[in-house]
Amino acid sequence: MKKAYLAAVVLGLAATVGCSKKTTVTPSNNNNTGGANIEPADAPALTWQEHWFEHAQNLSRISYDDNVVIYYDKDVRRDIVWPKTYMAQAWVYTKKTYGAFGDDPRLYAVFHSGKYSGGHPSTYMDASHDYHNVTDCGSGDMNAWVSGAGNDIDLATHEIGHIVEGAAKGVHGSPAFAIWHDSKWMEIYQYDVYLGLGRNDDAVRWHNLKQQTTDDFPRQGTHWYRDWFYPIYSEHGKTKTLTGFFTLLSKYFPKRTYNNGKQTYPEYSRDLNYGEFIHFWSGAAGADLKELALTAFGDKDEWGNDWQAQLDKAKTDFPDIKY
Repeated sequence: MKKAYLAAVVLGLAATVGCSKKTTVTPSNNNNTGGANIEPADAPALTWQEHWFEHAQNLSRISYDDNVVIYYDKDVRRDIVWPKTYMAQAWVYTKKTYGAFGDDPRLYAVFHSGKYSGGHPSTYMDASHDYHNVTDCGSGDMNAWVSGAGNDIDLATHEIGHIVEGAAKGVHGSPAFAIWHDSKWMEIYQYDVYLGLGRNDDAVRWHNLKQQTTDDFPRQGTHWYRDWFYPIYSEHGKTKTLTGFFTLLSKYFPKRTYNNGKQTYPEYSRDLNYGEFIHFWSGAAGADLKELALTAFGDKDEWGNDWQAQLDKAKTDFPDIKY
């Protein structure tokens, strides 16, 4: 699946190479009012040449503020304005909830029409997108992104969630990606974002949709949202538990040094196994989730291993995680 591959790349499961862009003082086209029409020294570049994957567009900056920069390719309709507001709101909520993501407070949100269907993220720790926190969303429809509702915000929010899992708490990588794959963590992340922004209709819409969603991992017919993430969220601390999982990972899970060609960061040195995954979520929830996991996943992981033995070992290997 294209989007799953791209997510894996930017979350540190493969390497890409990029170069840093420099901003010059240039007349502004959309942000200053009155007085001399001069760009602030920290203004994002007016144009941005893509150099990742198959992307090769010269993007135009549509708007920016202290929280978000919006870039469109030449085919995105210029009368589409919702990303300026919504992406800023979702990014501000995400930072308030999970902490800062690097020194640059802005999210760089890229939109394409008529090409690059799907989306991918990148984080400030990665050279591939010039060390920015990036969401890059595309559609085969030349009139994409008009509604600013439904799938428009679902896809854009999903990619912000990948930034969280790939760089939360200042650690590079996602040791749970091999377990929850491209979309499962995003299902509860998005539900929480919609609630946090007071978008109750979107929260209900999303909740009802995900209640019906099934996957074939770790076993056929698994309801990740209905049987695992939503019960944890609703019964064991809600937003606090979501961020608590990443806090525990950053504190206790094994790390190594990662250098992105510009700076050094801690990086997770391996993936979680299912037993460790359940142990860390139990710690975040402050409750033993073994029985919930048996209901949701059965007694085997995706590769046929007995995760209950892994869980027993995880309790020994990570004794400071209490519940």
